Amino acid sequence: QVQLAESGGGLVQAGGSLRLSCAVSGLTVSNYAMAWFRQAPGKEREFVGGIRRSGNLAYADSVKGRYTISRDNGKNSVYLQMNGLKPEDTAVYYCAARWVLAVKSEDYAHWGQGTQVTVSS
Repeated sequence: QVQLAESGGGLVQAGGSLRLSCAVSGLTVSNYAMAWFRQAPGKEREFVGGIRRSGNLAYADSVKGRYTISRDNGKNSVYLQMNGLKPEDTAVYYCAARWVLAVKSEDYAHWGQGTQVTVSS
């Protein structure tokens, strides 16, 4: 059974940082593309970034230069380091797994439960 569990969300002031973790069981993260998505109230779930099986990274333009994705194969986990946070980054953040990295949420079968990130102005 595949399980993804996000943690690390919270309340932070604008300009601050948070590091989200996604602990995975039931699949090996190095054998999958791992993605981060976010969903703000009343909005669709949007692609934030991801790491391919090769280790190559991809980011949405809105977070490029501020967010960094990494992977720890030994811990079978992926991480999302978020710096320079803005109020518009407020959302529930999800990690997801797929064989090939995709930017559409409907292409993913494996999801975590999400973690809330709130950025105050």
